[in-house]
Amino acid sequence: MTQTVADHLLQRLRGWGVEYVFGYPGDGINGLLAAFGRADDRPRFIQARHEEMAAFEAVGYAKFSGRAGVCMATSGPGAIHLLNGLYDAKLDHVPVVAIVGQTGRGAMGGSYQQEVDLHSLYKDVASEYVQTAMVPEQFPNLLDRAMRTSLDRHCVTAIIVPGDLQDAAYEPPGHVFKNVPSSAPGYTPPVTRAPDEEIATAAEVINSGEKVAILVGQGARDAAGEVARLAETTGGGVAKALLGKDVLPDDLPYVTGAIGLLGTRPSYELMRDCDTLVMIGTSFPYTQFMPEFGKKAVEIDRDAHMIGLRYPTQANLIGDARETLAALLPLLKPKKAKKWRRDIERNVARWWETMDRQAHVAADPVNPMRVFSELSERLPDDVILSSDSGSAANWYARLLRLRGGMRGSLSGTLATMGPGVPYAIGAKFAHPDRPAIALVGDGAMQMNGLAELLTVRRYQDEWVDKRLVVCVLHNNDLNQVTWEMRAMSGAPKFAPSQELPEVSYAAVARQIGITAIEVDDPERLGAAWDAALAADGPCVLDVRCDPDVPPIPPHAEFAQMKDAAEAIVKGDPDSVGVVSEGAKAKLQELIPHRRG
Repeated sequence: MTQTVADHLLQRLRGWGVEYVFGYPGDGINGLLAAFGRADDRPRFIQARHEEMAAFEAVGYAKFSGRAGVCMATSGPGAIHLLNGLYDAKLDHVPVVAIVGQTGRGAMGGSYQQEVDLHSLYKDVASEYVQTAMVPEQFPNLLDRAMRTSLDRHCVTAIIVPGDLQDAAYEPPGHVFKNVPSSAPGYTPPVTRAPDEEIATAAEVINSGEKVAILVGQGARDAAGEVARLAETTGGGVAKALLGKDVLPDDLPYVTGAIGLLGTRPSYELMRDCDTLVMIGTSFPYTQFMPEFGKKAVEIDRDAHMIGLRYPTQANLIGDARETLAALLPLLKPKKAKKWRRDIERNVARWWETMDRQAHVAADPVNPMRVFSELSERLPDDVILSSDSGSAANWYARLLRLRGGMRGSLSGTLATMGPGVPYAIGAKFAHPDRPAIALVGDGAMQMNGLAELLTVRRYQDEWVDKRLVVCVLHNNDLNQVTWEMRAMSGAPKFAPSQELPEVSYAAVARQIGITAIEVDDPERLGAAWDAALAADGPCVLDVRCDPDVPPIPPHAEFAQMKDAAEAIVKGDPDSVGVVSEGAKAKLQELIPHRRG
């Protein structure tokens, strides 16, 4: 049988070790779908409920596997639907390759049905590499370059394949003019580090400081041991950007937790009081949460075009975090003064006590903080966590104490709604022997999570560990935006935009064959988590939460508190609950704490 371009494309994906393609069918990729059938579904075509979910699943797979995620969609609307998930990958620097269909070559430019100028549409999201195939001889070069570029630059790439070309007989490039050959599939990332003289300069900067603060992002994940040694040598504390939450365990006494609007008070104090900043593998953008300008600073990042971007630094070390730190550490002098470290550890201990107190504040009916507090102590050692955007991200950032070996992620830079459930699905295909937990608000669950439960049910029997828990914060309010309106705009809650229609997420889950648990009593939360994590399959935990518990950070600025007060004065419909819950939460910070 003659090999078609589509047959060759799947063969080449297998050569690259691609096991899964997340997608949704359409006639613009009929040739590719037929090729999957001829190839005994290798790589596996994983059918999402929507192309955006397919892209999110590819992102989740890539984040938790370290390999490139691959997604596929038809021409026109299908390719358009991929975009939000692809932008999530682009902004979080995740390797994802999109393969999309296009109208037949003979009709291109003729305003044919579903014809969209996909090359122009994808030129931003896949800015590092997007190409439209026009003849068979462009393969395998187009796919190989898309894969290598995506893996090397941690970016989105895209290949557009017209429908008629998919069914054309494959002809490899020849040894002729204007044909471009390719080499065998494969990519090994280079191991690089900054030059010795630049490392020596960085060591001088760090050695000259007394109060060292370390800020890590996802680029430090493979250098966790070296980061810990850096903290021990310098006597410093470690704050974590959200995408770096799983870099170091939260049970280390000098790890201050998340930084920023969703961050912790110890991280705020670490940055406020330090005299030296060391940033590793992070592009955390909010400089207002970093030290005042003028402090000594060093940055380590493998990406030259992102370094020196967030804070005025005296030394920029371009290279692999592990290799660069390994060369830097022998040049550092251990700090003799211990007060800085003692202050950090005391602040961290006080923080966790405060969080525990706040999580146990009574609410109507359930304090959402307690949902996360009860989970934190029950997290399986090998769990993979995904959080959606919104108030769930606040509690994920502040209340979950990750231990070594645990993984977690969310939509960091795009902060889009909707990836919580599909990230967890992608994680299950990356690690079918590990439990996954998706933490989502009811807004994201209504937006797309409910539909994607069908995908969970469809593929659950393929996972060795079938546990995938979806915890829904059920408060019938788009809570994060509601609180942002209050705290940042001084505007009362606008019910027509913020309130959500009532639905039982547990009932929907049961209807489609997934175990579900409903909770409206905080004293039942622990048992509910135990049951969900002991289930022999996926489970939805539907928790009725109080929308009036404020996600405003404990280091809220006076202006934010003033705006929230103005919102209440202006007639916020939930003013009584807001005042009551806010006062009870803040009171916990004033209660005397145990002395360490």
